[in-house]
Order: sequence, then structure tokens, then C-alpha cells
Amino acid sequence: MGSFKSISISISIISLASLFFHYTSATKIDIRNNCPFTVWAASIPNGGMQLNSDQIWTIYSNASTIGSRIWARTGCSFDSSGRGRCQTGDCNGLLQCQAYGAPPNTIAEYALNQINNLDFFDISFVDGFNVKMEFSPTSGGCTRGIRCTVDINGQCPNELRVPGGCNNPCTVFKTNEYCCNSGRCEPTKYSRFFKDRCPNAYTYPLDDQTSTFTCPGGANYRVVFCR
Repeated sequence: MGSFKSISISISIISLASLFFHYTSATKIDIRNNCPFTVWAASIPNGGMQLNSDQIWTIYSNASTIGSRIWARTGCSFDSSGRGRCQTGDCNGLLQCQAYGAPPNTIAEYALNQINNLDFFDISFVDGFNVKMEFSPTSGGCTRGIRCTVDINGQCPNELRVPGGCNNPCTVFKTNEYCCNSGRCEPTKYSRFFKDRCPNAYTYPLDDQTSTFTCPGGANYRVVFCR
């Protein structure tokens, strides 16, 4: 019995140590709602959270994470089971997102510990725009972040304008010129509309050169809505 009890205690200690290591080795991202209205923050792969003004949701992402997104949903209503609908950024009517949001939505994208142990991150308007955003590192000696603080919704071209946001042209026109389905496309007057207002944002599918930022792996970050 004494031997079994010792084994149990040892397993518990190992489990706690593993849990501690998981959170201390994972990338921490603080998501803050700086908007004067409620948003429903969304994250793939972390789910979703209602954030009133000035509230923060902290998530953790493991090393080598790729294809991750954070965005704000607006104009949402959910029932007690977490089902409902959002005006912008809706993810199949679920509070806890399991898929990317529907346009229009401003997106923070990141991939961790990739080539040369670098994190890659960007703010993307490829799915349109719904709220202003900041995406910045907060540790690791990396200081350059991305901000878009322009009232794009108020300046949105009429043909892209929708309730609560400014759509991407692919959603509206559905042509290769805007969707880049062939893998070959150029900037358009609509991508330039976004680029002129937020030069560091990703504005069309092949906009990597001016819009992807890096930090050494292991940095922590913050995403701020309505910065």
C-alpha cells in the first residue's frame, strides 16, 4: 500500500509539472476588447469568449502552431447552449468557434516556431474588415507590432459596404481577379483602398512581402480590438 501511495503521489507531481511546463512553454496571447461595445472574441483553435469593454481573454498556443486566427465578432446573440448568430465574423452560429469566421472580419493570424525558430504574424483584410486592431509582441525582445486604427467601415466603398463591416471583394464579386483561385493575381483598386489606410495589413492573397512580420520563437503577444 505504501508503495502504491508513493507511486500515486509521484504521478500527481509529474502531472502538475507537465501542466506547469505546458503553460510556461506555450505562447501567451492577451486578447483585449478596447471597443465601447461588447464583442465576442473568437480564436482557432481556442474557441470563443464574450468580452465587454476593457475585458481581457488570455489564451495559450503551443509551439509549432500554424493556421491560427483571432478575430472579433460583433452584433451577436447566443442562447444558453452557446448557439446563435453574429452580424460579422460568425462561425457557424457557435459561441465556441470550431471554424474560421464569415466575412467581413479583421483577422490576426499567426504561426509559431516556424523557419529558423521564428514566429510569423499579420493582420489580414483578405476577409474584409469589421473592427480596428492591434497585434503586437509583448516579450522576447521583439517590439515591432501592427496597428490599423483607421475608420475603414466609415470610408468603405459602397459596393463593399455591409452592416457592421466592409467586405472583401472576393466575397462580393467571386472572380479570380479578387479571389486569386489560380494562385496568380495582382493588387486591385480594392486592395489598394485597404493598403492606403493600413500599409502593414495583408490586403490580398499574395500580399506577403509587405505584411508578414516575425519575432523569435517564444515571444508573447497581445491582440487589441478597437485600438
